[in-house]
Amino acid sequence: MLTSGQAGGVAARSAFPDYRFAPNLGGRPDVYELENQALRQAGHVLSAMRGLAPWAGRTIVDLGCGSGFWLTVYAADAARAIGIEPDSVLLEAAQRRTAQDPGVETLAGSAEHIPLPDSSADVVHARFAYFFPPGTDAGLAEVLRVLRPGGRLIAVDNDYRWGEFAGLLAASAASPPAQTAARTDRWWAERGATRHEVRSELRFASHADLAAVLRIEFPVPVADAWLRRHPVATRLSYGYVLFAVAA
Repeated sequence: MLTSGQAGGVAARSAFPDYRFAPNLGGRPDVYELENQALRQAGHVLSAMRGLAPWAGRTIVDLGCGSGFWLTVYAADAARAIGIEPDSVLLEAAQRRTAQDPGVETLAGSAEHIPLPDSSADVVHARFAYFFPPGTDAGLAEVLRVLRPGGRLIAVDNDYRWGEFAGLLAASAASPPAQTAARTDRWWAERGATRHEVRSELRFASHADLAAVLRIEFPVPVADAWLRRHPVATRLSYGYVLFAVAA
């Protein structure tokens, strides 16, 4: 189950019952690539993840790896980087991207169906994938199954309380973001997770790139209203929350 937004006709892209189509990544992977580049350019989230669960010399799993953008980043330090992806179109893209990297393996799977043995990974990352509670206990149990004792899951989510991105989320949301944040925080706390805020930004090469990303993340009227107020912007403040769970 990778984000909400199941659309008609996309179920054929996956054989996994917990899969959900992600319209931003699944619908426009070329534009989502720009968003990943902007996130990496800022660097704050990657640094925080590395501090919470170092992966140098270890086995790391990217759960919901999409088109594989982060796999080569992880593989630069990890002994082994494994991408798990339920969307067959994105999985093929990840396989093409990492075909020449011997430290990377890509497998069909999902949060509730990870094709790895028990106690076989040191770190699992889930970036904006699956863990949108309630209803995600099965995936958490599966992650804990594949983690070695002392291993960690790091789940990256949005901070609904800080940053310009949070303001856009609020303008687009069907329910108050404060309620979503409180429910999410409570779910993770009940499962022993620690919560870590990261205040960062997206740094784009051009205003056109920023505009393209906002239009896949938000309703076009919401995105365009923000863009009219910021006609030359190339950066957008963005808060993240990282939830860490130890096996």
